[in-house]
Amino acid sequence: MVIALAYGYEAYFGLDQLLPPFMQRNPIWPSTFPKLLSVIAVATSLVILLGFEKQADDTKDIKPDQIDYRRLFDYQIGRVALLVLLMIGYALLLRSAGFLLSTFSFLVIASVILGERRFVALLPIAGTATFGIWYLVEGVLGIFLRPLPLFLH
Repeated sequence: MVIALAYGYEAYFGLDQLLPPFMQRNPIWPSTFPKLLSVIAVATSLVILLGFEKQADDTKDIKPDQIDYRRLFDYQIGRVALLVLLMIGYALLLRSAGFLLSTFSFLVIASVILGERRFVALLPIAGTATFGIWYLVEGVLGIFLRPLPLFLH
């Protein structure tokens, strides 16, 4: 809901200020679709938050593999928070630590957070995936990715 409101604010108040005068008389502006999309997103968020999409006795019909947002804190939110922090750390360290070290570390730590305990399989798979992605981006696509940490250059 917050994202939809922020998107709508930008669509209503930020996109149309730089339009040239001849476009300001048009019935459809470049911000028309974002405005419509933000209204739909806010309405959908309200329906979900207020619980109009389900009947009162639908809680009996929730299967064990489905997420019940009414019991959100019964789930493992800590793992999700750790993964989000890990993604932020990966993005911040990508340049200084280099692609190979930061990606390999990210894959290994994320796998451990998610419950993988077979390090004999985890380490070669993470290494192969890291090197393979780096080779495809650098060698095949020709996009430079700093492979090694900054202090080694």
